[in-house]
Amino acid sequence: MKKIVVIGGGHAAAQFCASLIEAKCEAQLVLVSDDTHLPYQRPPLSKTYLKDEQPAPAWLRGESYYTDNGADVHLEARAVAIDRQARTVQLHDGRTLPYDQLVLATGTRARRLPMLAESHDNVHTLRSLGDAARLRRQLHEAANVVVIGGGFIGLEIAATAGQLGKKTTVLEAADRLLGRSASPEVSAYLLRKHGDAGVDIRLGAAVDRVEAQEGRVTGVWVGQDHFPADVLVIGIGAEPNDELAREAGLDCDNGIVVDDCMRTSDPNILAIGDCTAFPSAWLGRRIRLESVQNANDQARCAVLCIKGEPQPYSALPWFWSDQGGVRLQIAGVPDSSHRRVLRGDPSDDKFSVLYFSGDGTLSCVESINAAPDHMAARKLIAGRKPIPEDQAADASVPLKTLDQA
Repeated sequence: MKKIVVIGGGHAAAQFCASLIEAKCEAQLVLVSDDTHLPYQRPPLSKTYLKDEQPAPAWLRGESYYTDNGADVHLEARAVAIDRQARTVQLHDGRTLPYDQLVLATGTRARRLPMLAESHDNVHTLRSLGDAARLRRQLHEAANVVVIGGGFIGLEIAATAGQLGKKTTVLEAADRLLGRSASPEVSAYLLRKHGDAGVDIRLGAAVDRVEAQEGRVTGVWVGQDHFPADVLVIGIGAEPNDELAREAGLDCDNGIVVDDCMRTSDPNILAIGDCTAFPSAWLGRRIRLESVQNANDQARCAVLCIKGEPQPYSALPWFWSDQGGVRLQIAGVPDSSHRRVLRGDPSDDKFSVLYFSGDGTLSCVESINAAPDHMAARKLIAGRKPIPEDQAADASVPLKTLDQA
C-alpha cells in the first residue's frame, strides 16, 4: 500500500487528507504537524476568537474523522530533513517516516521587524491558535493597542481591538492601506471606515525606534510622534516556509516551485497552499497566494495527481476579509495595469471596483458589502468574454444579467 506523508497543519493539509479519504485511495495516510492542535479554521482567529467571551476553535475535522479513516496523525512534530533518495522524513525527535509520496503544506510565517529581534512579552504576530490565545489574553487587559502594518491581518485585528473599546493605532509605512492587495478606491474607503470607528490610522508612518522596559514594549516612535503600547501587533506580511524544501534541494523562488499539477522538481514530492509558487492560469505568470480557497483547491488538485488523474490547476482565486462591519470580497487577482470602473457609491457603504483587461473582459472584482456582485463576478470572470463596461458600472443593472449580454 502506498504511503503518503503530509507535512503541515493548516487548511491545505486538512483538505488534502479529506480529499484523499473521499477518493478512497489505497494509501496509508500520515499527517505531521508542529501545531499542538488538529487543523482548524484560521480566518476567525483575528476576529471572533479574539473578542468572543468564550471562544472555541473551529475544527476542520474532528479527531474521530482521522482515526476512523485510518489516518496517522503526529501533532507537535516538526519535520527537520527530507532524504529524497531514501524517501524518508526525519522529525525533530529523531523519528524517521518513510514515504512513497510526500506532500508539503508548510504554509507561511509572519515577517518580523529587525528592530524587534529580541523577544518581548507583549509583541504579537498572528498565524496560529496559540498566537491568538496569547494575544486575546493581553488584548482584553490592554488600554493602548498599536498595530504595525495596514494589510489584511493588521486591519482585521485593529477593527477587533476597536470593537473591544481599545485605543487603537495602525502605523502603515506606505502611502495607502492594502497597497499591494487592493485598489486605491478600496484603500480610501477602508481608511475612512476605520477612522469613523475610532481607529487612528497613520500612513507613511515607518517606525523609527521601539522603547521597551523589563521585557515589554512600552511604546514606538515615528519621527517625533510617540505611540504608547500595552500590546504591539506586527502585521507586515508573511514569508513562505520553504526551508525544508530548499535544504532538500527542491526548486524554490518565493515559495516552493510547483508545476500546474502541484508537482515539485522531485516527482515524488508535491507542495500545496500558501508555501507554493505556482503558475497562475489567470495571470500567465508564477505567483504565490495566501488564501483559504487557494489552499483547498490546490489540495484537491494534488489528490488528482496522486490518483494518476492529473488536471492543471485553474481555479479562480477568491478571497474575503471582515473588518468590523465591513466585508471585502475579491474575485480574481487585482492587476494595477487593468482599467478600473467604480460600480456604486462608496458613501452608501456598498460598492464594487471592476477591473477590465485590454480586450474588455472582466479580470477582477473587489466588492464592499456587495455579496451578489462578488458571486456574479466569479462567473463572469470565469466566462472570459467581454461585457459592456457601462452596464457593469450601473449598480441598477444586476451583474449576473451581463452573462447573457
